[in-house]
Amino acid sequence: MKKGMFAKLALTAMAAVFCMAPAVQAAELTLKFAGQYPADHPGTKLMQAVAKEIGQKTKGRIEIKVFPGNQLGDYTLVYEELIRGTIDMSLTSVPSQFDPRLELMYINGYVTGYDSAKKAFNPNGWLFKKMDELNSRLGVKLLGFYVEGMIGTGTTKPAKDPLNPKVNKGILCRVPNMDVYKLGAEAQGYRTVTIPYADVYQSMQTGVCDGVNGFATTAALTALGDVLKYWYATNYSMECINFMMSKKTWDKIKPADQKIVAEALTRATMKSIDEAKALDEQSMKAMEKKGIKVFRYSEAQLVPIAKAVAASWPKLEGKMTKELISEFRKNLAPK
Repeated sequence: MKKGMFAKLALTAMAAVFCMAPAVQAAELTLKFAGQYPADHPGTKLMQAVAKEIGQKTKGRIEIKVFPGNQLGDYTLVYEELIRGTIDMSLTSVPSQFDPRLELMYINGYVTGYDSAKKAFNPNGWLFKKMDELNSRLGVKLLGFYVEGMIGTGTTKPAKDPLNPKVNKGILCRVPNMDVYKLGAEAQGYRTVTIPYADVYQSMQTGVCDGVNGFATTAALTALGDVLKYWYATNYSMECINFMMSKKTWDKIKPADQKIVAEALTRATMKSIDEAKALDEQSMKAMEKKGIKVFRYSEAQLVPIAKAVAASWPKLEGKMTKELISEFRKNLAPK
């Protein structure tokens, strides 16, 4: 009898414990988060941190599964899927074939360093609101920016008077096949040539070109560290991609949870800028160890370059419209 009584008491106690334990809430939404960086890249780690934060702060109502390394397709395909709502979120480049004005954020000269990047990329700022407007017309919600690093100029021979845009630098510089980069480099005094990314190393090694534009600091170290002799940290542009969400998914999320998601991605944007600053400095120190002469500049020193680049912006009106470039100049032209 005693054994039976003790067994009943034990079962009753266990039942009480289970009743007091908080119920595990099943996810109301499970979202697919597509990325283009490899699994060990800082951008992917930031995606994972965002997914964890949103999961915790929504108390499990939103579960986010991260798919790095283009597992769900390249950035063009992912953007199409965001429009359709078959992919929910992404940290990817923005393809401009859907609207040429989406190249707006790649225009050179409006950011000269990490402090000005934080101002430009603030969610209350003009650039965020305009990019969100342009994406929203296509069915995509902008949530934030991811800055991988600042872009400078790497050369195999010294550039003449690098801070004076009026001086011909004596450098034939490779630029990406985009007007924003060509205009930006030429405004600084470089002659330009377009060379496929895969051929840049050999082209610099054999003297087909003397310099390179369009590479973020760490990318330049990784891809061209053995051929570069000089690195000018002119910060005339940046390597930057977007945190985005399908509008169809966004509209399914409760307003309180939308706020949690938006705040998480704002923090991620600012964190990426801080991490980019640290990584750029780390990469420049690694360049110096390899024997590359590195030139660092303050944001104040870079104002003449930024103003010269900004003077080239009207040449983009044919692609981006006069009205948009006028707005851009009004809000982001260097003072």
